[in-house]
Amino acid sequence: MLMVAMLFIFSLFTAQIIRVQGVDAAAVSTKARDSRLHHENVPALRGQIVDDKGAALATSVQRYNVTADATQTSQYKSFVNGRTTVLGNSGVAAGLASVLGGSANQYYATLQAATQRKSRFVYLVKNVTPEQWQRVLALKLGGIYPESTQTRQYPQGASASSIVGWVDAGSSAGAGGVELMKQGILNGRPGVRTYEEAPDGTVIATGSNSDTPAVNGSNVKLTLDSDIQYYASNALAAGVKKTRAEAGDLVVMDRQGNVLAAASYPSFDPTNPGAASPGNLQPRGFAETYEPGSTSKIITMAAALSAGVATPTSQVIVPSQLRRGGALFHDSEPHGTESLTVAGVLAESSNMGTMLTGSKVSSDYLYGFMRKFGLGAPTGVGFPGETGGIVAPPSQWSGSQRYTVMFGQGLSTTLMQQASVYQTVANDGVRLPVNLIAGVQNASGGWTKPADSRKPVRVISTGVASQLRTMLSGVVGQDGTAQKAKVAGYNVAGKTGTAELYDAKLGRYNGYTASFIGMAPAENPQYIVAVALQNPKTTIYGGEAAAPIFSQVAGYVLRTRGVAPSRKPVSLYPIQYAAVSTEQRPK
Repeated sequence: MLMVAMLFIFSLFTAQIIRVQGVDAAAVSTKARDSRLHHENVPALRGQIVDDKGAALATSVQRYNVTADATQTSQYKSFVNGRTTVLGNSGVAAGLASVLGGSANQYYATLQAATQRKSRFVYLVKNVTPEQWQRVLALKLGGIYPESTQTRQYPQGASASSIVGWVDAGSSAGAGGVELMKQGILNGRPGVRTYEEAPDGTVIATGSNSDTPAVNGSNVKLTLDSDIQYYASNALAAGVKKTRAEAGDLVVMDRQGNVLAAASYPSFDPTNPGAASPGNLQPRGFAETYEPGSTSKIITMAAALSAGVATPTSQVIVPSQLRRGGALFHDSEPHGTESLTVAGVLAESSNMGTMLTGSKVSSDYLYGFMRKFGLGAPTGVGFPGETGGIVAPPSQWSGSQRYTVMFGQGLSTTLMQQASVYQTVANDGVRLPVNLIAGVQNASGGWTKPADSRKPVRVISTGVASQLRTMLSGVVGQDGTAQKAKVAGYNVAGKTGTAELYDAKLGRYNGYTASFIGMAPAENPQYIVAVALQNPKTTIYGGEAAAPIFSQVAGYVLRTRGVAPSRKPVSLYPIQYAAVSTEQRPK
């Protein structure tokens, strides 16, 4: 029995030894294989951002970072003079310098330091082209590997940077503008390449090699026209410099609400955003609010016409000054009592005439029109940093604010919102959603327009829209405030704006916003151009500072888009009304 027991115990012990040896052998084999495995990330190529014609606004190009495994480069061998010679780090350094340029001594110093650390990964050169990498590859340098990467390029440069945006230098992820707005679509999905490597650095063809390909990002098409964007950006920059303004913004929109250009100046280099002032990184047309001033009078007129309390030819007796809500009001230029039509009030940009016309509707009614026109809420485009401005409800208005909002003070909007107001008038009273994204490229190469829950809004009737366009044409007429907004060959309808500029740092008004927003051709508007200059020094008036920029850009848009010139002038409403007696003047 003792012998049987001993044999049984011995058999168990032998089996355990065999099992452990087998497991250990497998483990050792796996560990050895794992030490030979290399995992190389394969980044997805970021999608392009293109304009409405397919011209690139942002594009990625393939690049490689040259890396080294110093445990292999130090053992680099080459067949020289009929025999195999160990050239080591000095041979690798000389080879790299021969095809990439740079200092062989510097490459050697980097490799030697990495060898001493027994480092298996060190960068030698970054952002080499595919052609350069092929020349490196042809040298068959042991221990030299590529790291696939990409560089973002912006063909439009600074002219479209505030809209297109930029990417983070470290991660290549969108950091601003459309690059950030459409990050999930543009970014794609990275892949992984795994390969087994021999001690000399060569890939083992029969090893555990696998390849999970990257899925490149999708291309995004904008509604922007890169030619118009470039022209508008340059015209705006010239206008800002000429008027010595602190900043300027410009929006070009078609009557369907598509944004063809959105320029800001100063702008920035999208390849070096860190050098820019933070305030210049955002398109102020979306992100910065201002008190619009007289360009917003069109809303007051729309409310009065829609309510039936006024017509374009209704009489408005405008005194030299007017006390309302505990404040004393007057127009920008001193005058005696004037007898104007409602159209004349708009043409001459009379604050008091606007107050007298707007007072015929209730505060709630006027506020309702402001909201229907889109004020007080973001456009819904989804642009990073976009703001909706501030339009307080009537219950929060002060006594004087009841009147100042009628001529665009005491509320704040963005230039994009103001352009949308004029798009509504141009489009026969229907406000269409502001649109910046034309489509995303699908697998078949076509373009799919993103779903949009925003709906068109009927704000005013077709008749009222037509009346407003004729009234706005008078602003550009011989008796209006915007002589310099005229465009040769085309009828123009628009409005000047000169508003006090609120300085949040000082907590008070400090300077002015000069603006002009117009549409053309006035008889059948196709395009809207909005211009705003912050704190110009040569003149504060929109008709002098902003209107010439409008004229230049609108003329370019109309000509390049092939819009037929106007065949005859618009028949304008009268500006002046018959003289009245003193007893009829408002108290």
